[in-house]
Amino acid sequence: MTIEENSVVVFEDEASLSNTATVSYSWSKKGIQPKICQPQRKRDRKTIFGCVCPNTGDWISSVANSGNTITFFLFLLLVVKHFGNKKVYMILDNVNFHRAKRLKPIFERYKHRIELIFLPPYSPDLNPVERMWWLMRKEITHNRWVKSMEQRVSDFEKWSKNTDKEKNKKMCNLSEIIY
Repeated sequence: MTIEENSVVVFEDEASLSNTATVSYSWSKKGIQPKICQPQRKRDRKTIFGCVCPNTGDWISSVANSGNTITFFLFLLLVVKHFGNKKVYMILDNVNFHRAKRLKPIFERYKHRIELIFLPPYSPDLNPVERMWWLMRKEITHNRWVKSMEQRVSDFEKWSKNTDKEKNKKMCNLSEIIY
């Protein structure tokens, strides 16, 4: 495959966003699991779509009630619109709705605008978006309680809006993180 000159390569993935907190690294007495007060009874969940360009640091995201063919297609429209007249090569995993039969005619018709490239099965370590999800969880969900799902979504959208392109590029560069 040849990447065209007026194009961009992006990595895409989905994650789950919940109104419940996750316990992560924190100080506690040895042998005692830290607890986070979570008075809500109902666990709400949303699907978040994220896409990062390792070369530019561009981050595009959206929130949906669930991950399916329709919400994925709406996210693709958002990504294509973000990059203007550039062709988008999107590298992603093998979730069923990424390969939905109803999307094939659309991809064939708009192959001059977007092309999907699938990662090998079970290889999240090859997708830089996973590091963006790690950072997001560290900054907005780990050890943090919120009153409502709306607050969690608001926190995510604020985080997404304020991501720094240079920091994103470093997050996508594995050697920057290891060394």
